Amino acid sequence: MRHLAPRGAWTAASPAGRRLGSSLGLKHRRTDDWIRELQRGLPFATLKTFATVTRWPLTQIASALGIPERTLARRRAAGRLAPDESERLFRLSRIFERAVDLFEGDSSAATAWLSTPRQALSDQAPLAYARTELGAREVENLIGRLEHGVFS
Repeated sequence: MRHLAPRGAWTAASPAGRRLGSSLGLKHRRTDDWIRELQRGLPFATLKTFATVTRWPLTQIASALGIPERTLARRRAAGRLAPDESERLFRLSRIFERAVDLFEGDSSAATAWLSTPRQALSDQAPLAYARTELGAREVENLIGRLEHGVFS
């Protein structure tokens, strides 16, 4: 059971204790810090770190985030993602981290699972299904059901 801390003092963590954003190469942060960082826009380096951790090509991640190639090139030159792109990257990293937890730390298995179409997601890969907030929530719900042994 999670104990409530004073407002702003809680440090975001995944259910298994892994800190949110670890797949982006970002340090442990309080929720307030995350909100400010996302509103400012994440550094482009976080996208590159996520590509390294997941072993997905940068172009595949950009596609999952809805970032066209020319925009990706502009973001690389500017060194920072836009706030909405940052939110989508954070959402995708959260799903990846939940999948890694599901596979007990095996990031290769998590990456493969996220890339394979699932019947519970209308025969779409979780990575593709998570392009919207609603789809991402469904992917997280599916991971939760699998964690608890509910056939999906």
